Amino acid sequence: MKSIRIISTLGPSTLKSKFLKETKKDIDIFRLNMSHLTLDELIKNLKFLKKNKIKNICLDTEGAQIRTVKTKKKYFKKKTKIILSCKKINNKNSIQLYPEFSFNGLKSKTKISIGFNGLNLKIIKVDEKYLKCSVVEPGYLESNKGVHLNSETKLNPLTTKDIDAIKIAKKFNIKMFALSFANDPSDVYLIKKLIPKQSLVISKIETKKGFLNRKKIIKLSDAILIDRGDLSRYIDIPKIPLAQRLIINDAKKLNTKIFVATNLLETMINHNEPTRAESNDIYSSLEMGANGLVLAAETAIGKYPTQCVKFLKKSIDVFYKRKEHVLKNMNFFN
Repeated sequence: MKSIRIISTLGPSTLKSKFLKETKKDIDIFRLNMSHLTLDELIKNLKFLKKNKIKNICLDTEGAQIRTVKTKKKYFKKKTKIILSCKKINNKNSIQLYPEFSFNGLKSKTKISIGFNGLNLKIIKVDEKYLKCSVVEPGYLESNKGVHLNSETKLNPLTTKDIDAIKIAKKFNIKMFALSFANDPSDVYLIKKLIPKQSLVISKIETKKGFLNRKKIIKLSDAILIDRGDLSRYIDIPKIPLAQRLIINDAKKLNTKIFVATNLLETMINHNEPTRAESNDIYSSLEMGANGLVLAAETAIGKYPTQCVKFLKKSIDVFYKRKEHVLKNMNFFN
């Protein structure tokens, strides 16, 4: 088996027989993301993949993340007062959150960001049942977007839906599971208790706590996945390249596989070619020692999923042949 793997997230753009047939030889792991699937959709997708003889399926859990529920897209202006709650509230300026969690310990002036498109709030009042907030940076509210609080919040490492999804996956003989938002070793122990023996566990480093506890998490995991998007909510973006290098170096020392995700081919969600910076990012990640590259939105909802997979494959081929061609045969650049 080749040492560098391509992990493709499946979604509306790729849960198609044509895509699977065109890319089956290139993709090593087919990822189903429970953050964007219902349990009924999971069953439907697993049946479809089995019908198309896809074997290397990874169930990716929701994990310890707060999200918005399904809602109409809405723009909130600066200084708008908003109510956040885990229950449905009949208020035009309310946002319902999932899963349920306690507001105890949260304080006024705590910052909250929703999604990656600029909607930022500040808590102005904490109640047992809701948070009253003010919009600091205007932006759009959308369904199923990550909600990040600038304060430590206690969440279960697996949601109820995750536990049900694992039960379903076991019936389909799935042996690969990704633990989202792994924060400490106990999270890894928990998922290991629930999945079949000999299963492969991929722990995702995407919080500051997970980053600080990375060595302990790495030791317990078969592979580590760096989600640079969510991690950038907890670590400043200029520091993400350094964080990536530290995680990769620690994983290499412990002989644990390491995968890199987020924004690898972001441009190709809507365009048929990547930027030079994206190409360089891919090569640099491989040069650091990444054992796998993860396509997320690029293949789940993008317009050019097949082209994304083919570009990654070509980039990996160039990396494999770099010494052979560059040092021995300069015709490589002709």
